Amino acid sequence: MAARLAFQRRAARATAAALVGSFALVPTVAFAEASESRASARKPIYDDDFDVVPSTPSFTTAETTKDVSSPAAATLNAPVTTKPSGQKTFTDSLIDVLASTNTPRGPTPTDRLAAQIRRARLFLYQQACVAEDAVNSGMSRAFDLEHSFTSTIAGLAPPRESGERLMPGLIYVLVSGMAGSIVARNRGVVLRGATPLAFGLGAAWTFLPVTMNNVSALAWKYEQKFPAVANAHIRTREGIEKGIYMAKVHTEIAQHKVEEAVTGVRETVEGWVRKGK
Repeated sequence: MAARLAFQRRAARATAAALVGSFALVPTVAFAEASESRASARKPIYDDDFDVVPSTPSFTTAETTKDVSSPAAATLNAPVTTKPSGQKTFTDSLIDVLASTNTPRGPTPTDRLAAQIRRARLFLYQQACVAEDAVNSGMSRAFDLEHSFTSTIAGLAPPRESGERLMPGLIYVLVSGMAGSIVARNRGVVLRGATPLAFGLGAAWTFLPVTMNNVSALAWKYEQKFPAVANAHIRTREGIEKGIYMAKVHTEIAQHKVEEAVTGVRETVEGWVRKGK
């Protein structure tokens, strides 16, 4: 019984080996490339079929008429399939999408709104700068005017080393003006207006000479801005100075004549006195 089982196992192994050898030794034709039937039966990996047209060499008429029975020749002579002109591939669609995205587009409403807001902000900024410059220039002019006024008033005051005081001198000037108005109260309008002024100016030049020099220098400075007024002032001053000089000369002449007359009278009286003795 045991011998029978061992024989059956050996027979089964031999049978299996014979079957495998028969399949391996069956003669078949090996092709360099896959046949068209097998290639067409397979499903493509990608959804879009990218057909690449192989560059086939050009054959002459004599070569094309030959009967080629090899598989490689059959593959080369196979007709090339082309796609319809209306169908687009994935690459064409991708190129169209990229071309459409790269085309220049006009400004959107948001861009136009941003441009308007930018113009408005620039306009407001310019107006604010103009207003600020105007305020700054106005304040600068006001400060310059205030500084000029204060410096001018301070410059009219006499220095301490001069020994001149304003308070009693101004009182003397006012009293002199009132005295002039009293003196000319019964005179004409011109005298009633000119006499207090003349008395006041005389008292000012007498009691406040340094202050009056500063006032006259300031008045001359402003008169130089108007040549006509300055020329009139110069002529008036020259006339007054000339009148004063002539008055002094005539006074000296009159004094000299009076002295001569007095001397003559005295000599005459003295001669009479001597003769009387």
